[in-house]
Amino acid sequence: MTVLVLTSAQDVTADLVVAELHEQGVPLVRFDPADLPGEVALSTEYVRGEFRGYLSTGGRVASVDALRSVWVRRPGGAAAHAEEPSAWLAEETDHALYGMLDSTDARWMNHPSAAARARRKTWQMRVAHRSGFPVPATLVTTYPAMARRFAEQYRHVVVKSVSGKSPGDPPMALPTTLVPPDADFSGVAAGPTLFQRYIAKRADIRLTSIGDTHFAARKTAEAGQVDGRFGDTGHSWQPVDVPPQVARAVERYKRHASLAYGAFDFAEEEQTGTWWFLECNQGGQFGFVELDTGQPLARTVAEWLAAEPG
Repeated sequence: MTVLVLTSAQDVTADLVVAELHEQGVPLVRFDPADLPGEVALSTEYVRGEFRGYLSTGGRVASVDALRSVWVRRPGGAAAHAEEPSAWLAEETDHALYGMLDSTDARWMNHPSAAARARRKTWQMRVAHRSGFPVPATLVTTYPAMARRFAEQYRHVVVKSVSGKSPGDPPMALPTTLVPPDADFSGVAAGPTLFQRYIAKRADIRLTSIGDTHFAARKTAEAGQVDGRFGDTGHSWQPVDVPPQVARAVERYKRHASLAYGAFDFAEEEQTGTWWFLECNQGGQFGFVELDTGQPLARTVAEWLAAEPG
């Protein structure tokens, strides 16, 4: 049976897993939905109750009813690279491809509908709280007065993007930034803004959950550091044990979110050592953690993808 990998051509993280699958002798097909139609072709039919479907790319043909798993990493939009792209063609192609794949018994990491919901930070906060994580007080608002009141109440707050990176080309990363309580909050009325109580931290934690296996890594933070993604602290990621209560919360979160993979970010509080939930990235990178820690993340993803459907 075959593993299908949907991602862009420049995805180095996917390259690591593909190499592991090749080493294990697992048949796989990799392509970017942006190349369909064009470099990628599909055909599916439902005749007298029987379903048959085929995908081809680079001279290789895969029968979709023989797929064991589908890894949706960081694919482009359907038909984005077509000779004459259009919103209509993108919608038609998206329905044809994912409708066909939904008709299989393959396992997903992660299913597009689950992934779309899991990206919404406001939804994440609610699920994280219900799963048992400590979650910093959070406000998403277009009311300047609400923003001002929140900042006055918690004194030390940060502002974040609600959706993540901007949609520019190339996308611009928006750092988490401290906001003083006497700031001018009038601009909040122009668009939804996410504020969160600032957690003074001694370390950043990245927990990579793959199926039933959890790997945690810790990176010491500098005093007063706000966003661990930016700047060089002089520290590298180090492996760390996952506390049992955190593991249980991760498993509850993933069940509720219908995720097979999640990259969880925590702030380890300076005084208490509590792991405060910041977000779960359903398609988060893990190559940088494996490079520093030696944790077998790519191999574990490959093993999950290679397992026979249950």
